[in-house]
Amino acid sequence: MTAMTPTLAFWDDKEPLECVGVLPEGPNVVTFTFQAPSGAMFLYKPGQFVTLELPVTGGPLHRTYTISSSPSRPTSLSITVKAQEGSIGTRWMLDNLRPGMRLKAIGPGGTFSYINHPAEKFLFISAGSGITPMMSMTTDMYDHGRNPDIVFINCARRPSEIIFRERLEHMASRIEGLELAWVVESTDKFQPWTGYRGQLNQLLLGLAAPDYLEREVFCCGPEPFMTAVREALQGLGYDMDRYHQESFHAPVGSTEDVPDDVAPDEEAKAMLEFANSGVTVECAETDTVLAAARSAGIVIPSGCTFGVCGTCRIKKTEGQVHMVHNGGITEEDIEDGYILACCSHPMGKVSVEV
Repeated sequence: MTAMTPTLAFWDDKEPLECVGVLPEGPNVVTFTFQAPSGAMFLYKPGQFVTLELPVTGGPLHRTYTISSSPSRPTSLSITVKAQEGSIGTRWMLDNLRPGMRLKAIGPGGTFSYINHPAEKFLFISAGSGITPMMSMTTDMYDHGRNPDIVFINCARRPSEIIFRERLEHMASRIEGLELAWVVESTDKFQPWTGYRGQLNQLLLGLAAPDYLEREVFCCGPEPFMTAVREALQGLGYDMDRYHQESFHAPVGSTEDVPDDVAPDEEAKAMLEFANSGVTVECAETDTVLAAARSAGIVIPSGCTFGVCGTCRIKKTEGQVHMVHNGGITEEDIEDGYILACCSHPMGKVSVEV
């Protein structure tokens, strides 16, 4: 009699995530670990993100976070968050999210992964909490058991604020091919520092990774930081086709330059039907589907609102929209009728599955 092989179950976002661990990483920085209540495992590409629905006061809030764990460790999923001044969602998590609580989640999503850009050599450049996708990708390569070729540069205000420092140094002590370079603005009192000091620039880049021209570059951090990295690499003659960055903010220089004959007309009206909700509203063609939904009291989960994260992807079943996105949706999804509500403007009569 032949034994039956058990079916492997993978988590999807129809099931909530259950918080099982809360680990402080530094000042206002915490790693939250989740598991699927069903016991399903997690399948995603290292570097991808999820969007969490947070039950803050005043209604649910959707926030997008990069996964800091690796798919090579599929029994749990972790995100590492830093509460900035004035943050609402992340501050709620630090103050309220505890083991046993469950959250709705959307994803995983995103294309920022070394899996999509295979290379012999990598250069990971990050600042602050932008280290999270780099941690996921580095852990994935480490767990494969083969020596990678990674130069890992991370910038922080001071050594005590380098997230994952001990874990990365442990990995670097166990394999060849993982070179770490910490760049800090200032040092901690009574703590000797022998690493780099100052702002990341062309000189420091050349010192940390002399063969940077041969490496596939991945960059993540605040927008001014990524702009400085791009300009430094361009000035050094780097092939920018091999440069990749992750951001949940409007890309620098992004515009909606389109021919006048297909651009939304602020004087024209559109009819937008939310088929699943049984609601039809009139709006201007210059209104986005997301804005029209909110005005009608209909909730469409959203994250960045700039067409980057893909959280607000919905199915369009009738009509045409004018959509200018920033990489948050694939051409295959568009061909299948999906749109991003945050950057889609209804033209005439449009029906969506919401």
